[in-house]
Amino acid sequence: MIEPLEQHHNRDAFGCGNEKLDRYLHSMAIQDKKRNIAIPYVIVEREYQKIIGYYTLSMSGINLEHLPQIMVKKLPKYPIVGVTLIGRLAVDLDYRGYGWGKLLIMDALYRSLGVSQMTGCFAVVVEAIDDEAVKFYQRFEFQAFPDKPDKLFRTMTNITQSFGK
Repeated sequence: MIEPLEQHHNRDAFGCGNEKLDRYLHSMAIQDKKRNIAIPYVIVEREYQKIIGYYTLSMSGINLEHLPQIMVKKLPKYPIVGVTLIGRLAVDLDYRGYGWGKLLIMDALYRSLGVSQMTGCFAVVVEAIDDEAVKFYQRFEFQAFPDKPDKLFRTMTNITQSFGK
């Protein structure tokens, strides 16, 4: 079960192979949650109480002029629209290759969809940490911003269709 990160979760044992993502979970995630900057979610292997993977969600905004022009033409002329940001997503090295990343991204998209039905949200945005992460998100229908290949988005309309809502 994926749940919000709490103080009792064993963050120190997590290691995904990326120092920034590891350090965030070890030392900054709880503070971000307390400050309501980002909400970290974790999936925990119950027998060993080990975090398998995590992601964070927060609200953000994007300037419409950064989107593909074909999309901008169909939108109102607001300078900035609201989006949900998946700030981080990582799977522990011991659990790679078993579909945990897919489970985490689908849960993040589903939670984002729920939020969008209450607050209005145009898309989910991610900033991929490397080329491997870009490829991961593209497998889930994220598309790159025209001027930033490592920043990707997926519209709520597309996400809604995926979940049949």
